[in-house]
Amino acid sequence: MELKIPDLCLVVLIGASGSGKSTFARKHFLRTQVLSSDYFRGLVSDDENDQSASAAAFDVLHHVAAKRLEAGKVTVIDATNVQAPDRAKLIEVAKKANVLPVAIVLDTPTDVCLKRNAQRPDRDFGAHVVKRHRAALHRSLKYLGKEGFKRVHVLRSESDVDSAVIVYEKLLNDLRHETGPFDVIGDVHGCRAELEELLTELGYTLVRDDEGRAIDAVPPGNRKAVFVGDLVDRGPDTPGVLRLVMGMVAAGHALSVRGNHEEKLVRALRGHKVTVRHGLEKSLEQLAHEPEEFRRAVTKFCDGLVAHYVLDGGNLVVAHAGLPERYHGRASAKVRSFALYGDTTGEVDEYGLPVRLPWANDYRGSAMVLYGHVLVPEAEWINNTMCLETGVVFGGKLTALRYPEKELVSVKAHQAWYESDRPLVAPAPAERAPDVLALTDVTGLRRIETSVMGAVTIRAEQSASALEVMSRFAIDPHDLLYLPPTMAPTATSLRDDVLEHPSEAFAEYLAAGVREVICEEKHMGSRAVLLVRKVGGAIYTRTGRAFFDGTLGDELLDRVRESAKPLFDEFATDWLLIDAELMPWNAKASGLIREQYAAVGAAAGGALAVAVEALQTTADRGVDVAELLARTESRAANASAYRAAYERYCWPTEGLEGVRIAPFQLLATEGRTFHDRSHLWHLETLSRLEGSLFQQTRHLVVDTADPAAGVRWWEELTAEGGEGMVVKPLANLTGRVQPGVKVRGREYLRIIYGPDYTEPANLARLRKRALGRKRGLALREYALGIEALERVARGEPLWRVHECVFGVLALESEPVDPRL
Repeated sequence: MELKIPDLCLVVLIGASGSGKSTFARKHFLRTQVLSSDYFRGLVSDDENDQSASAAAFDVLHHVAAKRLEAGKVTVIDATNVQAPDRAKLIEVAKKANVLPVAIVLDTPTDVCLKRNAQRPDRDFGAHVVKRHRAALHRSLKYLGKEGFKRVHVLRSESDVDSAVIVYEKLLNDLRHETGPFDVIGDVHGCRAELEELLTELGYTLVRDDEGRAIDAVPPGNRKAVFVGDLVDRGPDTPGVLRLVMGMVAAGHALSVRGNHEEKLVRALRGHKVTVRHGLEKSLEQLAHEPEEFRRAVTKFCDGLVAHYVLDGGNLVVAHAGLPERYHGRASAKVRSFALYGDTTGEVDEYGLPVRLPWANDYRGSAMVLYGHVLVPEAEWINNTMCLETGVVFGGKLTALRYPEKELVSVKAHQAWYESDRPLVAPAPAERAPDVLALTDVTGLRRIETSVMGAVTIRAEQSASALEVMSRFAIDPHDLLYLPPTMAPTATSLRDDVLEHPSEAFAEYLAAGVREVICEEKHMGSRAVLLVRKVGGAIYTRTGRAFFDGTLGDELLDRVRESAKPLFDEFATDWLLIDAELMPWNAKASGLIREQYAAVGAAAGGALAVAVEALQTTADRGVDVAELLARTESRAANASAYRAAYERYCWPTEGLEGVRIAPFQLLATEGRTFHDRSHLWHLETLSRLEGSLFQQTRHLVVDTADPAAGVRWWEELTAEGGEGMVVKPLANLTGRVQPGVKVRGREYLRIIYGPDYTEPANLARLRKRALGRKRGLALREYALGIEALERVARGEPLWRVHECVFGVLALESEPVDPRL
């Protein structure tokens, strides 16, 4: 029995306990391809049968599965997966990775499952568990396709399982074995005469039938034509274009991807309700004069077109509306939609047409991407991509690109066959200097391509929230080159007495494959970014505001500049960008401390002291108020600890006297970024900033497989009342794992959650805090920050850098619990 699966997919094994899933997985897949729920339970709890660890185990399993799929690796999930909600999470993992989910069901008889479980000492549960699994499985079988599985293979007996053979199939879009050379042709839109002329210009020999109609074109040598879609609509002879292209494809002389106009034509020919406009009326009218047999062939041909092709070993991608690198060779509704329609802001321009997001501006892939769809007066290169829709149907020209020669060949339209909604030649944009910003750079829905995690979406309402802060309070954009990301806390601890503990941080990184981390002492101050120029610069907060106004800010910058002279020379640069913490806390947050923390501490201390005294007097009179007195004394002690907690991070300052800066990362210098350097390198480099202004960051390198030393150090730091530490991958930028997690101490968290947060009932409630949104935010902001630095290093225009900086501030408007 052949089980055909795509050569890039998520395989979900489904079956009751004892059905043979693990044996099947070992037989047919590589050890590294199989992710077993039992293994991940053991990974997080040291006991593969500890069902209480299932939630954490599957969190890690889903994360690893996503990483493998992102890397283009077939991944197999070995778990019972008999419940629809469990399968739904896996299908979502596949969707996010834009790969196809495949189900392989082992419907092994109940008696066989029970017999196998009886032979395993770790399967001591009763027969009712297997029966429950099989009942759930049988309820699900007929719905697996509707759930989202693209292929479902059901093995109903032991012989089916024994005889099964996995057969890998290439995705339809995978034509990497086709190496060309190619002639990639832009949108034809029913312009048969111009197409025949262009093919002749390219050296093709037209083949005609007895009626003189072109039914094929034989290429010169071993070349092949590739059409970018939109063969139909608007022009004078859609049937003639289709007859020619269909013949070329059938003869192996051409390939064609699907365009949005073919998509709509198929629906119309099949009788679905569609709005007949944008030239569809022309195609339907012309096809009405063709034989029914031809219309059926057209429907079959257009419906069989693939949304995009990957050609020449992955060096060439052809899609009707273009395709970002993360979608190349992938298969999902999202990929198909982008390939057909591109991506829009949801707004319309002055001509009533969709405003399209300029994905090509951010493209950095190695594959050449050729596409159409978007009308351009001239085909031009943008970051290794080219749009070939030069408006032949509107009176422009029909354009082809010879690949790999990169030679453009075009023929002029015989006339304007259809009136365009938008002028063919757009008015020339006003020349803009590289350092001039425009409101349209940052407003509306935007997707910013980043090298770390692909596209980051900024919603219009997030942009609106950031606009006021940026326009009213931020420093000069020429100095605002970077904003630091938010940082997520470690997973909530299950220990009785603490909310956060480093064990969870070490386990998280170990599960993600990060063996070495650096623990850095967390300074309780205010995050500060230092842009130190030989002349000028700025020191600003994580929301882009000047740290100190006037002469005090200038004096601080002068002192930093003086200390940084060795680094200017070492890196041969005129400026340095440094991430740091500025202390004390009250240097910037005195108003917050006075109005919020001190007010709470004073009120609690005054009221509770009086309450304890009154209750003690009452108790002395013989009234039983012992429980209330004990609770009030506890609250009074909590209030005292609360005041001590925040007072620890405040000390007197006079001018810059008492101010300290703890630098921990050299972000960039002229033409260079440093996120590829280890955190140890950063700390050692910045330790050369000398003088009483600077404070070194204590740190410790820890092996996540043996983290005892890290745990002890955190306990020592927090026992002294310290805030805690930040745990980061030692290597710095490490894929799409959290760039750092904070592990805060018990007493510091009292400032954040309130004096009484350590009471058992409050701790139990706080353990349910949701971290997912905060963690997602931290990753997206980190990706934007890295992208901003890389654009600075590449010398890109200021508006391109500011787009990322503004994006970080816009994401900060997400409704996330600020205590996290």
